[in-house]
Amino acid sequence: MEEQNTKLYAVLNLSPEASDEEIRKTYRQCAQVYHPDKYQSSPMKLIATDNFQRVSEAYEILSDPNKRKVYDIYGMEGLISGLELGPVLNKAEEVKEIKAELKRLKRWKENEKMAAAYFQSSGTILANVSLPRCLHGDGLFSRMEMTSQIKSWLSKRSVVTIGGNLEVDRGKGGGAASAVLNHQLSKVSSIEFMASAGLRALIGVRASRQFSSQSSAAMGLSMSLKNGSLKLSSSCTRRLSKTTNGHIQLRLGSQSSVALRLEKNDQRRSATGQIEFGIGSFDTEVQYTRHFSSDSRGCIAGRVGSSSIEIEVSGGRNLSEYSTVCWSYVVGIQGIFWRFKLYRRSQKLIIPILLTTHLNPVFATGALVVPASFYFFLKKLFINPYYRKRNKQKALEKEEKISAQILERRAAAEKAHKLQQNVANRKRNRQLKMGGLVIIKALYGNDTILKNLYSSREASFESTLGVIDVTTPLNFLVDDSGQLKLHEGVKKSGIMGFCDPCPGNCELLLYVEYAYASDQYKVLVGDYEELLIPHDTHMI
Repeated sequence: MEEQNTKLYAVLNLSPEASDEEIRKTYRQCAQVYHPDKYQSSPMKLIATDNFQRVSEAYEILSDPNKRKVYDIYGMEGLISGLELGPVLNKAEEVKEIKAELKRLKRWKENEKMAAAYFQSSGTILANVSLPRCLHGDGLFSRMEMTSQIKSWLSKRSVVTIGGNLEVDRGKGGGAASAVLNHQLSKVSSIEFMASAGLRALIGVRASRQFSSQSSAAMGLSMSLKNGSLKLSSSCTRRLSKTTNGHIQLRLGSQSSVALRLEKNDQRRSATGQIEFGIGSFDTEVQYTRHFSSDSRGCIAGRVGSSSIEIEVSGGRNLSEYSTVCWSYVVGIQGIFWRFKLYRRSQKLIIPILLTTHLNPVFATGALVVPASFYFFLKKLFINPYYRKRNKQKALEKEEKISAQILERRAAAEKAHKLQQNVANRKRNRQLKMGGLVIIKALYGNDTILKNLYSSREASFESTLGVIDVTTPLNFLVDDSGQLKLHEGVKKSGIMGFCDPCPGNCELLLYVEYAYASDQYKVLVGDYEELLIPHDTHMI
């Protein structure tokens, strides 16, 4: 059972199967200890108020049949979402009703989230730089293009995208505007209407369908508004294995073609191969990408076609969570290029730089080696030290944050100890007189520390790093019959007076030394395991 579904039971030290009477009885006992009116001094009243609120919240939820049913299945998430159940339902109907209601509330939350991000924008700026043109006095930029689009949700199933682009090429310019309406017909099918005006004036429609988790297909028809020509396209995608996808596309029209594409991806590498045949033309592309780390990657690609032959070597690095920079070296029959790309969320800046149109081997080698060497020089002397320093700072900040959380949790546990102390002492003294159960030492926390302590014959233990002393809470929980029970499936850090002293770093265990009828015992149990003492198997 998950922690979020048992935390309230831990506060009252109850089993998830506890009866209504057990819940009421335990709450009354806790209220006598934690109620603020039981204390005179202001500091103790404040401590009692905090703990009494925890006990009252747990009782309020667990004593309400509907709230308890929701909590048992979906935890606090279901309660925060406002789930309610009808009073007359059998168990199967209850679960079905809760699931249906939670799905409805999740859909409502998704719609709210979508409304908060109602518009999404993206754009690309392309600036072609030509050094040969610049040297001949014809200007630095040979071509510039800017595209932008805004996506907006009309409803949960309908999305409209409005975009436009401006282009300037060797002193001549133009532009286009487009609009696309996509409507989800069902979970597996959608239809898309598109229109464009300007340089590429056309109208079209496209339908797609997901046949299974392994395959999908799409078909589209468009018509040019300039000459009335029609273009028909059809594509099919098929998952060939867990890491491999195949794609085929057919275009019929003024420029008919067939394209085949194969993609293979895993955690560290990806490979893509594509071949396209048209009337009097063909293009082939092969690309291999390797991820060296979560922040950096390298790629090599080759392209051969009826009008181009080129090889590209590139590398990329994440500057931050939202920003990525890439550098490419391209050599082909059109010349030698550098290509810089900067990605920032959904915005792109692409700058191809034509270095020369002459394929000089010496220049081609230098254009690759010089910037690559410069990058590795910067990486070794500046980039890597910077990231090491940044990661070290982040680790330190995380450690400080966790330390602050631990101190806060320890302080809250110690406050609970103060409220439990008088009752725990009375129970301990009573048990001593009766020869009953007395908790001598109880520690909760790091599994390695407590396993070593359990297997050691040493009686003393001074270190508090990674563990918390819970002797007082356990003496407080000993019942009148001289027994202590912690329930199976209930995480012990939620018990009043307990806390997690090393969150996320280790497995948690509970170590207990106790005396019963003049005999000594000790036991080590897991975080969710049941503890029932005294027990003969615990005798030292």
